[in-house]
Amino acid sequence: MKYFPVFLDAKKISAMVIGGGEVATRKIELLLKSTTNITVMSEKVSTSVARLIDKHQLTWLQHNYQTGYLDNITLVIAATDNMSVNKAIYQEAVPLKILTNVVDQPELCTYITPAIIDRSPMIIALSSSGSSPILIRMLREQIEKTLPQAYGKLADFSYKFRDHVKVRVKGLRNRRSFWENILKGPIGQAVLDGKQQQAEQQLIASIKQEIAPPCGEIIFIYTKGGNPDNLTLNAHRAMQFADAVFYDEEVNIELIEYVRRDAEKFSQDIPSHILINFQDAIELAQQGQKVIYLLVGNEALPQNAALKGSNIITQIIVSGD
Repeated sequence: MKYFPVFLDAKKISAMVIGGGEVATRKIELLLKSTTNITVMSEKVSTSVARLIDKHQLTWLQHNYQTGYLDNITLVIAATDNMSVNKAIYQEAVPLKILTNVVDQPELCTYITPAIIDRSPMIIALSSSGSSPILIRMLREQIEKTLPQAYGKLADFSYKFRDHVKVRVKGLRNRRSFWENILKGPIGQAVLDGKQQQAEQQLIASIKQEIAPPCGEIIFIYTKGGNPDNLTLNAHRAMQFADAVFYDEEVNIELIEYVRRDAEKFSQDIPSHILINFQDAIELAQQGQKVIYLLVGNEALPQNAALKGSNIITQIIVSGD
């Protein structure tokens, strides 16, 4: 990755926007979604910037860029139309370890602002590392159409009951399984439909019941040619909810990016067409884990006595091309 994705704690941001035109307006409006700890440095400001300064009681340094004002600033945005001034801002800020963004000059940026989909408190950030803003805009439009506005309510709902569930449901794996069932089921849908009280009552009732530990399973996914774009919906979903994944070097490594980030990953030295590591996969499944085994091609799975005798739930998905 050319840029490291990170979310900053808004409470610790002290921002400086240098410039007072329409570009500065857009940057200030974006910052105001998180913080009002913003200083504007510009001799003159547009009507829209003046309105934001007045409405949110922002600090206004009524002069054009001058050095020596970046003490205690953690983030600076250069939004002037003077390239030499923007460069000077960058040269002052970088030695001070200040996050710096010079608008439309990526070579003078220590960070870039992603496209944002706001479903607060859930935030989705998209970036092409500055290579194709149009492509990101197209992708953002696609996601916006498929992501309900109420998704943020699901996040708030989960936070409200997080401690209650933690006390009642023991074990990280059990809690993850519990929440997946809640958020994907009728309770989650009730939240999305605005039926908050009904959802809360159903959740309280559910955590009072005896909660069985998750059942382990092994899902063998034949990736055929290994093209990630050809993953079926079932394969993609299984990989997103995996606790562990087995694969060998013949599997397209790009597929591993589609596996849940904190799943355990077991790279096998021996190709699966020679030997499949049934034993380790069985042991993890017996512990209640959801195990994914990625296989190249689509040859029939060999019979295994240990797997057959284990009574572990198994599934075979043929995916890809």
